[in-house]
Amino acid sequence: MTVELHLPDLPEVPISLGIEPGPTRAARPWSLRVRDALSAYLPLLLMALLALVTWWLVKNSPPPPGVAVEQPLSQEPDYTMTVFSLDRFDISGRLKLRIEGERMRHYPATDRIEIDAVQIRAISPEGRVTLAHAERAIGNGDGSEVQLLGGAEVTSEDASGAPLLMRGEFLHAFLVTERVKSHLPVLVRSAGTEMRAAGLEYDHATRRLDLKGPMRAVMPARAPQAAAGR
Repeated sequence: MTVELHLPDLPEVPISLGIEPGPTRAARPWSLRVRDALSAYLPLLLMALLALVTWWLVKNSPPPPGVAVEQPLSQEPDYTMTVFSLDRFDISGRLKLRIEGERMRHYPATDRIEIDAVQIRAISPEGRVTLAHAERAIGNGDGSEVQLLGGAEVTSEDASGAPLLMRGEFLHAFLVTERVKSHLPVLVRSAGTEMRAAGLEYDHATRRLDLKGPMRAVMPARAPQAAAGR
């Protein structure tokens, strides 16, 4: 037995692959493109402007009352003195240091003083006097340490109490601890002996005088001994 199946005819449907071509899209005007860009980035620009204004206000706002603003120390002298005499005393009121000069300048940045034509008189607790002078001096604020420049001279006492003179173009004097040192040529006179050296270090507390070579010394001649039997 044979059975036949008949299907109705289906309508034809066109099929195409790819994007269906359509009408060309017209370019947008530049004014609209600018407006769209501004709309997208405007919040970011406003935030950056707000941050800049805030920084400027903080930078230029005055400090609150009672808060001191730290100022950098000036490299220029904050005060000067001419034809002056400066005295310092110990706790008992006894004079321990006198500094005189034609002109003094104080530099706050380093708390240093600079003196022209300086004359110094220092007195130790035992009453020993040390004198110093030079064309110029550079020292700390209290005058306990001075660098003597140009025709420098320091006069003190040696271990035996005899005068001790140190002279040179540069002497670094520590007046409280009674020390003197120099890395430049010096002349030293003590007990009739004159010595020239390339430098020195003197410490009165230890009664020690170190001269750096080369060194030359001139000693006084000995008196001739009396003839035997006289």
